[in-house]
Amino acid sequence: MIMLELTRKLEFLYPTYVLAIVSIGYICGELGHYLIGVTSKAVAQDLHYGDISCQLNLTDVYLSDLPIQCNTANDSETCSSYTLNGTRYCEWTYNGLGLDYQILAGPSFIAVFTIAGIVMGLLADKFNRVKMLGACTLVFGVAIILSGSVNEYWQLVILRMIMAAGESGCNPLSTGILSDIFPEEKRALVMSVFNWGIYGGYGIAFPVGRYVPKINAFGLGWRITYFGAGVVAVILAALTWFTLREPQRTSIGEDAVVSKDDPKAAKKTTIWDVIVDPRVILLCLAASIRHCGGMCFAYNCDLYYQQYFPDYDLGQ
Repeated sequence: MIMLELTRKLEFLYPTYVLAIVSIGYICGELGHYLIGVTSKAVAQDLHYGDISCQLNLTDVYLSDLPIQCNTANDSETCSSYTLNGTRYCEWTYNGLGLDYQILAGPSFIAVFTIAGIVMGLLADKFNRVKMLGACTLVFGVAIILSGSVNEYWQLVILRMIMAAGESGCNPLSTGILSDIFPEEKRALVMSVFNWGIYGGYGIAFPVGRYVPKINAFGLGWRITYFGAGVVAVILAALTWFTLREPQRTSIGEDAVVSKDDPKAAKKTTIWDVIVDPRVILLCLAASIRHCGGMCFAYNCDLYYQQYFPDYDLGQ
């Protein structure tokens, strides 16, 4: 009886709890998504993929202190000949860039994410969204964990595809759940908080990907970042599955106008109506242009600075 009474008193906190769970889950998904952009150099040196170039291997010097820049060397012999006070400051190794990396970061993830996202949106209209979200979170959580245990490049590509399939359900499922839990006057704020997960996960990827591997916990190096992010995602998957409830579905906006005499006469919108809506078409075009530039920057930002401005720390 006491527990039931306490549960009733805390019921007003449930919508906030739901928002917190789905938002943190989204952050974990985006963290796993963007970690490759920060850890690619270490991953490439371990798995041997991508381009090889001459790079700075010291952390206590500035580029202005060097007699010759490392990136001027075109072969390993020249790279090894560069010294500062008798110490070699360059190394000929994988830089985490190249076609292999671009396939790993972009197409392998985005192609699956785009197609699976549409499928998830259709399924969300017919099945239990909470259970689906829990399953999707578990899928990308396990994929992130396994990404930290790979020994071959192709294994990482496949796991990125699985990760994309799981994460593709986060947005349509979560927004559907939140829209039915919160009243219309609060939905804009709620969606703003939820979508912070994209930028929260991307922002956290920089300090996590740069500083955590240096700790070399348990001798795992870059792998520990994937294990940690994946474990948190799996915990959130369990919380989603067991503690969230499927809300009653409601209509919003123009489709919510119902005849007083016939409550079942609400306007039904087909998928074709949505696709050919000029507003949707313009939004898709705008989003494509925006994400083209945004994704190119996101995937290559840290590697660009590591290559050309190695003494500048983006993790700070």
